Amino acid sequence: MKVAIAGASGYVGGELLRILLSHPEVEVVQVTSESRAGKPVTRVHPNLRKRTTLKFSCLADLKPCDALFLALPHNKTASLMPALKQLAPLIFDLSADFRLKNIADYQKWYGYTHPHPELLTDFVYGIPELHREQIKTASYVAGAGCLATATILALAPLFQNNVVEPMVIVEGKFGSSAGGNHPSLASHHPERSQVVRTYAPTGHRHTAEVVQELSFHQVPQVHLTATSVELIRGILATCHVFLTQDLSDKDIWQIYRASYGPEPFIRLVSERQGIYRYPEPKLVAGTNYCDIGFERDPNSNRLVIMSAIDNLVKGAAGNAVQAFNIRMGWPETTGLEFCGLHP
Repeated sequence: MKVAIAGASGYVGGELLRILLSHPEVEVVQVTSESRAGKPVTRVHPNLRKRTTLKFSCLADLKPCDALFLALPHNKTASLMPALKQLAPLIFDLSADFRLKNIADYQKWYGYTHPHPELLTDFVYGIPELHREQIKTASYVAGAGCLATATILALAPLFQNNVVEPMVIVEGKFGSSAGGNHPSLASHHPERSQVVRTYAPTGHRHTAEVVQELSFHQVPQVHLTATSVELIRGILATCHVFLTQDLSDKDIWQIYRASYGPEPFIRLVSERQGIYRYPEPKLVAGTNYCDIGFERDPNSNRLVIMSAIDNLVKGAAGNAVQAFNIRMGWPETTGLEFCGLHP
């Protein structure tokens, strides 16, 4: 299939290109960047030397293709979508512009009025583990936010089975690549290095996605906090929920295995000894895996669930390619087989 990537000069766009260049069913025919038009892709993504001779083109020069991946800024994709839909029968949008079903949430969480609310119902929310059947026949898929992905995957089995109170507190620890490739004081090396900096104690915009996707039985209260740590790639979501039943560790593992046993990219971390007994972002860097583990507080009904993902892969580009594979009827792991590095 001939595919194109709009917004390919950013970190997520670069990851899409890296993955799709190795995809056996795909030919990447065009990549766009307004600021880098005419320049070789490898000038921005030097890891792709000897893998591609593509040059960036302008968005206005996009030609029709079989599938279009969008890695454009929030609040830009929505206004362009009517025109973009004319270019490809399949669109995978990695911005936030079509993730939310409630039109009021765009003003509340992103600060803008959605220009095309009539298109929201065209998009399937792109977490394959929750919406695989819908993705199989979808023409348009909206990629999930990175912290939302880590949190939703960590908690969905518990909320689906209605075994926790409808309230969750999440601390998300982020690598620097989550901030994108536009420099700022916060990303300047002397200011960013060696910090543990909470930048969103409340009001994180991925809250809306978590509420939307965990409302299996009732609308939960979701409290997210985001903290920058000394990482480049990765998110560790530490989620605190409270059990409504007296469940043993074995009971909880059975819930997770029933939900995720056959999932190709969910790894349940059940070790109880050693330094690898909990999920950690380093072990999933560059991969499409989500590692999930938990520990029950022996002194209360609190259950702490930890999930680790690479924010650029399972939190963005890899998730989109997984959805693409599902839509095309290919093995979900196609192009996503990398298992990570250790040490």
